[in-house]
Amino acid sequence: MTQWQLLQGDTLLGELSEYGCDQPFFLAHFTPGPGWESAMGLFEAWAALRGPDPDGSHTVAVMKPLRDLGLTLAPVGGGQPVLQVFRNCTLRIDGSEARLRY
Repeated sequence: MTQWQLLQGDTLLGELSEYGCDQPFFLAHFTPGPGWESAMGLFEAWAALRGPDPDGSHTVAVMKPLRDLGLTLAPVGGGQPVLQVFRNCTLRIDGSEARLRY
């Protein structure tokens, strides 16, 4: 399974280690890195988003600040392309668990 580094520029926010699949998502363990504090609250808000959102306004309000961070997922050891988070893939992090769709 693939291991990823979650980056904001050169700052390591954390690492993901895929361990399974729940189609259409890959499941991963998340380990925070030194830059995690800067994005943690935004990911917590994204993880807490539940229920109907008929016009998508709640989703946009939560996702736009995350998209604006310019995050990337870089595969450890290559083998996969670098992904731009929320452009090439969707990523949810809730505590030590992550769900990735790419």
